[in-house]
Amino acid sequence: MKYPENLRYTKEHEWVRVEGDLGVVGITDHAQHELGDIVYVDLPKIGSIVDQGKSLGSVESVKAVSDVYSPVSGEVIEVNEILGQAPEKLNQDPHGAAWLVKIRLNAPDQLKTLLSAADYQAYVGAES
Repeated sequence: MKYPENLRYTKEHEWVRVEGDLGVVGITDHAQHELGDIVYVDLPKIGSIVDQGKSLGSVESVKAVSDVYSPVSGEVIEVNEILGQAPEKLNQDPHGAAWLVKIRLNAPDQLKTLLSAADYQAYVGAES
């Protein structure tokens, strides 16, 4: 798997793509592969405040339920409604259409603490 260069990654297997003052958050291809067939996604309510490194929701697969940790701090301004009806999209397009939430960043400096695509690729390679 080639991880997109325009994303920043966490060691908990989430990603964030910055669009102005917003962070679009999702789980990585590695995460969806490890989880298997995803059957349910639990996302926060719009207006929720999330903190970097804290749970913002969960993803349930046929194997397990896994927390999703926020790669950045801020306010949730949008959730991906498609995943409520079609959680399997996370297995099909985890770095694209199957994003989870959009967060208005309140501490953009946090992005410096996240992994680049190359660093994340090395991390998951070492993990397997």
